[in-house]
Amino acid sequence: MSLLEVRDLRVTYGTGAGAVPAVRGVDLSLAAGQKLGVAGESGCGKSTLALALLRLLPASARLSGEILLDGEDVLTMSWGRLRAVRWAGASIVFQGAMHSLNAVRRIGDQIGEPLLVHGRATPAAARRRAGELLEHVGLPAARAAAYPHELSGGQRQRVMIAMALACDPRLIVADEPTTALDVMIQAQILRLVEGLVAEQSISLLMISHDLAVLADTCDRLAVMYAGRVVEEGPARQVFEAAAHPYGRALSSAFPRVGDPASRRAPRGLPGDPPDPAGLPGGCAFHPRCPVVVESCAERDQELREAGPGHRAACVHVGSVS
Repeated sequence: MSLLEVRDLRVTYGTGAGAVPAVRGVDLSLAAGQKLGVAGESGCGKSTLALALLRLLPASARLSGEILLDGEDVLTMSWGRLRAVRWAGASIVFQGAMHSLNAVRRIGDQIGEPLLVHGRATPAAARRRAGELLEHVGLPAARAAAYPHELSGGQRQRVMIAMALACDPRLIVADEPTTALDVMIQAQILRLVEGLVAEQSISLLMISHDLAVLADTCDRLAVMYAGRVVEEGPARQVFEAAAHPYGRALSSAFPRVGDPASRRAPRGLPGDPPDPAGLPGGCAFHPRCPVVVESCAERDQELREAGPGHRAACVHVGSVS
């Protein structure tokens, strides 16, 4: 059994203008010790998916489907059971560490709080463990006495990772953990996450708009567009030989080291993702697709085999009846 199994997950936000679908029938599977990347432009539903996994969405959100964590459906858990699962069974590294940490509490207290909430340690032991976790992510234990504003962006991100590790979860969800960091700090954070996951056999679901980062860090990769997974397969294969035109566009947007042609003329994708409140008919990507055909505007495409362990939702993939 997979550690995490997402089946037909749908998330709809209630607004004054009506219901807005943010996630539309996502299916994902993550085995123990595996690293899965989720990529896509801003507005494609990645962060909504991440927050839905631990029911952290606002009250206006309506969820359906199944989120099976160790075979137990997160969507039907009681609040008491859900509190027991958060941080201990699965934890999350939120996007934007400065806004996720409490500005008026010391770092050590925030790292130790999950241990106290779950009864894993006494206050004194939680303080000691906070220092150990800080050293584990490359910070001096003495930084436990600091406030968030006294740390750099990269240091705050390390604090968030330490907090996520506090209760020894089996799954970590990392929502764009390197956003707003310079490339050197990004590389350090990614290597840190990769090393910790391998060392402790933790499953990782990492979300990013950067396909190159995910291909370098993860085993498998899922590409989202307009709330749906449009391609899923081995990370390096999806990055280097995407079967869906959207996956190819994301990949080609990043210059290749040592390739003067891509460096001098990087290819982008014109337009923006559609407004979830007004999705186009048929395949949601067809207004921007460079290989669109007439049927694309008439019906949406299901994921179909594009190779061993590789699927894509495109009319040009496989045979179509």
